[in-house]
Amino acid sequence: MASARTSVFRRKSSGFIVLIIFVFVTLFFFYDKEDDFEKEYPLLLVNEQLVICFENGTDYRKLPYITESPPTTEQDPLTTQRNIRRLLPTLHRTTTGDAAEPMIYFVTPTYPRREQIAEIIRLGQTLMHVPYLHWIVADDTDTCSQTLNHHLKKFGIPYTQLASPMPEVYRARKNAPRGVANRRAALNWIRTNGKKSGVLYFGDDDNTFELKLFSEIRYTKKVSMFPVGLIGDYAVSTPIVRNGRVEGFFDSWPAKRKWPVDMAGFAVSLEYLALSPNATMPFRAGYEEDEFLKSIGLKLQDIEPKANNCTEILVWHTQTKSSKAPTVRISMDRQKLDRLNLGTVLKQLETMGVNRISETEGTTAQAIVEGSVKPLSYWFS
Repeated sequence: MASARTSVFRRKSSGFIVLIIFVFVTLFFFYDKEDDFEKEYPLLLVNEQLVICFENGTDYRKLPYITESPPTTEQDPLTTQRNIRRLLPTLHRTTTGDAAEPMIYFVTPTYPRREQIAEIIRLGQTLMHVPYLHWIVADDTDTCSQTLNHHLKKFGIPYTQLASPMPEVYRARKNAPRGVANRRAALNWIRTNGKKSGVLYFGDDDNTFELKLFSEIRYTKKVSMFPVGLIGDYAVSTPIVRNGRVEGFFDSWPAKRKWPVDMAGFAVSLEYLALSPNATMPFRAGYEEDEFLKSIGLKLQDIEPKANNCTEILVWHTQTKSSKAPTVRISMDRQKLDRLNLGTVLKQLETMGVNRISETEGTTAQAIVEGSVKPLSYWFS
């Protein structure tokens, strides 16, 4: 009897051990597969998309509004016009010919949201002041945004607009690697178009850039680095420099990264990038910079410290808090609003994704006339 009970116990124990081993092997296989998947380095995955929406290679920037502004009492009109004639030739260039200075390929990942166009306008008005720059704007969408293109054209900056959506397999993750598909698409565009001279720089649409930064990075030989303000618990991420050489990094999130830097904290020479034809950026949130710099074979002695040996902050990791686009309720014929400025303004904002107009939902739209609240129908009654 005891022998039978022992036999049953052994069978149950063996079954339990087998179950434990099965669960362990399954978990090991899953995480091992996930890790390998995260570290893929092919230039394009099968499910990645890259659509070139619009391109312009000619620099037709003009000094905004200056010819329409009346001269001040301290400024002679003839002097103003002479200054305009002196400056305009320096702003009219083409990216198709040989440039006197290395071209900066400024890559901006973006995505549809209510703040998108406002961010693009702010950044575009900074880049308008930077000569010999080609702006690559990669939008996280599978369709080409006419609204985005309308605003990009206004700056007169040579640009390429790409539609490069994040693959759905990554979008479903809790910590989705935002901006990676956009930057990978830009890398693919650079290679496809044979761009092997100039400088690559990743600049987000909500960051803040001092103009001096562009003259600093323009002559990067391999990889240049510099501090980025408003990063993490230290409020800065920067290389540590001694005797003109980078010897380490100051960053509040080490995370076992060999290169603990921010995306806005480095620039890469295209000549150097061309030496690593398979270099790219993995879909691994938090490790995009580290793995990209590993993929180009960067060595510590190759890094060129900029910004006065990394003592100046020329780029800031400012971030605009994203909010859900509100729904505005307008229970009347919207064509009537076209008789007022409201019709045009509301249509424009709705096109940008800033708000949504509904006849049945949202906050009821009202007007204020001499301190009293009035319905919009006030003007048409």
